[in-house]
Amino acid sequence: MSASSAIAVRDPWALVPSLGNLDAYISAVNRLPLLTAEEESSAARRLREHGDLEAAGRMVLSHLRLVVSISRQYVGYGLPQGDLIQEGNVGLMKAVKRFDPDQGVRLVSYAMHWIKAEIHEYILKNWRMVKVATTKAQRKLFFNLRSMKHQLKAGQDDAATHRNTLTEAEVAHVARELNVKREEVLEMETRMSGGDVALEPQTDDDGESFAPIAYLADDSHEPTRVIEARSRDALAGDGIQRALEVLDPRSRRIVEERWLKVNDDTSGGMTLHELAAEYGVSAERIRQIEVAAMKKMKKALTETA
Repeated sequence: MSASSAIAVRDPWALVPSLGNLDAYISAVNRLPLLTAEEESSAARRLREHGDLEAAGRMVLSHLRLVVSISRQYVGYGLPQGDLIQEGNVGLMKAVKRFDPDQGVRLVSYAMHWIKAEIHEYILKNWRMVKVATTKAQRKLFFNLRSMKHQLKAGQDDAATHRNTLTEAEVAHVARELNVKREEVLEMETRMSGGDVALEPQTDDDGESFAPIAYLADDSHEPTRVIEARSRDALAGDGIQRALEVLDPRSRRIVEERWLKVNDDTSGGMTLHELAAEYGVSAERIRQIEVAAMKKMKKALTETA
């Protein structure tokens, strides 16, 4: 057994940095030792037959680099890579728990499904444009359409390459390959490629101009709306402050960093991994504290209302 493997056996978490940013984490996991087929099979049997958590830790650690690699495929959806990695790690742990070494496959092949499934679920819950992707076929379409469009445009002339929309033949090809309706391909392409529409007129001349905002009813002075607005403003101001006061200092700071803080670069507060590194715990533990804190705040807000 190599020296690095011996270190992993004594303390499987020793090589994971307790402090540092995402780049430090990625650098560290890429240096973690890989398991041989025999070591992986032995660890899986110890976990399954004896509940050996050290064996589970070794399997998780040796595949953290796989989660990082898979997470890079989804950074184009506008979500923090740190959070994508965290969700992928949850999938990896689920895979390790369910892995059966007697099936004749390596954990890396088995874990890919679980890692991608957790990341997909996270994206679908957090990306506003994907609310229509509710069926299995629609999800498959959403996660494959961009790559298939790129493949179809490859090798074409410049005019076709710069044309963003699919031709009728290309739509039919995508629908056939993904086993979905042609109309679903067109709808998903529109949702993914369409830009935002300005509500107000974008013109500098004095002529009459119409935009979507001209067709929206103004109900801001309707009595019920006024009461709702006042209640909402109260909860957003004093209510939030009172709700934060019921939390312990650590829980309060986690909520403030995750939900209430905006940095100068508008990138938001700290990620789960950054907070985990600061407090010397796992990112999953930070998320558990965050969930518990949110429940306390919700209860406090309900009592305030």
